[in-house]
Amino acid sequence: MKSIKLALVASGVMFALSGCINTELSDIANSTSQLNTPNAQATIVSELSSEQQLDVLVAQYYDESLTFKPINATYSGRSEFNDTFTPTISKQNREKKAAFYKKYQQRLRYIDKAQLTGQALLSYEILKRDLALNLEGMQFPSYMLPINQMAGSHNTFAGFGSGQSAQPFNTVEDYNNFIKRSEGFVQWLASVQSSMDQGIDEGITLPKPLAKKLQPQFAAHVVQSAEDSLFWGPIKNLPSSFSAEQKQQITAKYRTLIMEKLVPAYKSMSDFLANKYIPNSRETFGYSDLPNGKAWYEYQIKKNTTLSLSANEIHDIGLSEVSRILSEMKKVKDTVGFKGDLAAFFDHLRDSDEFYYNTPQELIAAYENVKQKIDARLPLLFDIAPKAPYVVKAVEVYRAQSAAGASYASPAPDGSRPGIFYINTFNLKAQPKFLLETLSIHEAAPGHHFQIALQQEIEGLPDFRKFGGYTVFAEGWALYAESLGKELGLFTDPYMWYGRLADEQLRAMRLVLDTGFHAKGWTRQQGIDYMLANSSMAKSDVIAEVERYIAWPGQALSYKLGQFKIQQLRDYTQKELGDKFDIKAFHTQILIDGALPMPILEEKIKRWVATQQ
Repeated sequence: MKSIKLALVASGVMFALSGCINTELSDIANSTSQLNTPNAQATIVSELSSEQQLDVLVAQYYDESLTFKPINATYSGRSEFNDTFTPTISKQNREKKAAFYKKYQQRLRYIDKAQLTGQALLSYEILKRDLALNLEGMQFPSYMLPINQMAGSHNTFAGFGSGQSAQPFNTVEDYNNFIKRSEGFVQWLASVQSSMDQGIDEGITLPKPLAKKLQPQFAAHVVQSAEDSLFWGPIKNLPSSFSAEQKQQITAKYRTLIMEKLVPAYKSMSDFLANKYIPNSRETFGYSDLPNGKAWYEYQIKKNTTLSLSANEIHDIGLSEVSRILSEMKKVKDTVGFKGDLAAFFDHLRDSDEFYYNTPQELIAAYENVKQKIDARLPLLFDIAPKAPYVVKAVEVYRAQSAAGASYASPAPDGSRPGIFYINTFNLKAQPKFLLETLSIHEAAPGHHFQIALQQEIEGLPDFRKFGGYTVFAEGWALYAESLGKELGLFTDPYMWYGRLADEQLRAMRLVLDTGFHAKGWTRQQGIDYMLANSSMAKSDVIAEVERYIAWPGQALSYKLGQFKIQQLRDYTQKELGDKFDIKAFHTQILIDGALPMPILEEKIKRWVATQQ
């Protein structure tokens, strides 16, 4: 397949990449103090073009943003933050972040948008939108809900410390960096406990079932010996290039770190959750039950979907889609000759051993085989592909019980680490064979791996876009990618087609449940019953999904709504271009500028279509 650069030329894209900042601009950008006041910004306007001003601004914006998100810096290959952890949760740090957003809002006003085109125009529109949205979100007390059973910096830190994630352990400095980062983690974790304690006082807590799932994640790290700790992993794999003295010193430091700092910090948090937080966590489930919760949920919808839709509109869309997909599932039932109603068919698919693997190794091997099959067919619909490879890997044991059934982790920008398609082998009855093709498409190629890895490889894309993203774009693309299965020559087996429908049904049910929990007062059990009645999902998987939607309001809406928008844009492009429509060119246009908010993507596609007529 063509490189991204060649694909841009071949498809006649009107938006040329602005390129990297040249030496002159780099010198100006390095003089940060020159541009940090409105007067200084106004002075320099006459010296640079609008596009050059924006290049400087977005470079500085991203660099400064990393002080608030040093974990992101490590993931994006910026080593200077490898010894730093997430800032503690405090009023002072929230005020610093708000001042940061306002400063860049003010600087952006000095740039003449009318002079911008292509990538520069997209960057301007994205940054303007993001800054306003981030400031709007600061009115809500999300700092009182800093972690949950699904996500949080506590899990990221554990992954880093295991030696199996983005934190490097190749040099003595790398090992020392993690020790320093660990000190920051201990301080951050203490602030998490303080913030959650404040949440108890103000009636802003996790629902009790979620709090109960969170506590074991901390208890798991309370070990009796350092060798039993997840954080001993890097010691087990000390580089052979280290001298005996270096190995001895590092081992002693890590033993002290684990037993005297990390274990006490994890024990304190585990005890707090067990003894105080869980007994005082709430019995309700939705954000609508929290102070100012209705407005908070509306914000979450806007943040996650980038669209202007109400909870009621989304709920109705979900109900309609669930009904439509059930009709398609009935056709599959009839095709395979199953005698019985759809509920009985669901039970058959849940309970029959023929639809499941016997060992985790068999499951992983099956996905590796499907990977080869799909990869060979991608040139049918794509002119572009990421340079970075991806591998299939089982979810780590320490997080498997609460983790999603499958997920994707992006490759290292420098190519040192491939993308990872994670399969959760914790419960094999939650991983049916008929999901093989559709799940691989979604999480790997041409789904998440294609979109995210390509984004990191686009020449000239500003770092705040290269390493940023939007749930509705990423998940919308991945679900749209699933819809391409038949065009790729897949889903020829009726059960594999059922797998595609089952995956789409999951996303349709999410529209119903997310809005049900957070806008309509649904209970956890009500959500469980609804999913079991409308799918063949395993009960353990249903419970994990329900608790995910409760923990992440709005996130689950992104999949189906994003797919709808991308399909809508494809239909629009086909209608406008007629015989000139080229599916490969359309896919290039969707992917070639990285993740975009849906309104900005729509305007971009319409501008491109106008150049093709």
